[in-house]
Amino acid sequence: ARLVALAAVAVLNGALAYTPAGVGFLPGRVAVSRASPSIGSSVEMMRHAVRGGRLGRPADQRKALLRALTTECIRHGAITTTLTKCKEVRKTVDHMVTLAKDGSLHARRQALGYIYDKQLVHALFEGAADRYKDREGGYTRITRGDFRRGDNTQMGTIELV
Repeated sequence: ARLVALAAVAVLNGALAYTPAGVGFLPGRVAVSRASPSIGSSVEMMRHAVRGGRLGRPADQRKALLRALTTECIRHGAITTTLTKCKEVRKTVDHMVTLAKDGSLHARRQALGYIYDKQLVHALFEGAADRYKDREGGYTRITRGDFRRGDNTQMGTIELV
């Protein structure tokens, strides 16, 4: 269990330490408390090594959504969806174009394992090397759109450059 020290007063010559987080007075030691919402503390843990947003979905649904959006973005060249989804799908679309530029058999099999359409992968691998040969990244462009009627969510368009 992680312990987080909360605003403790230095202990001098056996004096008492005071913590305002509800732990109280502790004789002769610095108070340490667990950071949890039930205490009412304002300490929040940092999101170390957490990649990507959750998009309000379980992991399997989120993965399927990103695969579908990536497939359609590569097929049509541009798609319109929420701005948050655009920012998440940008990573996978750029990665698929990078794999296509590599052009190796291993890269092709990785792309086939992610993109739903086999013929689309073959077309991507044929055209990406020539189309993006001078570009070292940033194969997509996201433009902000209007707010969606109903829930007022910011919309965006992601397109291949």
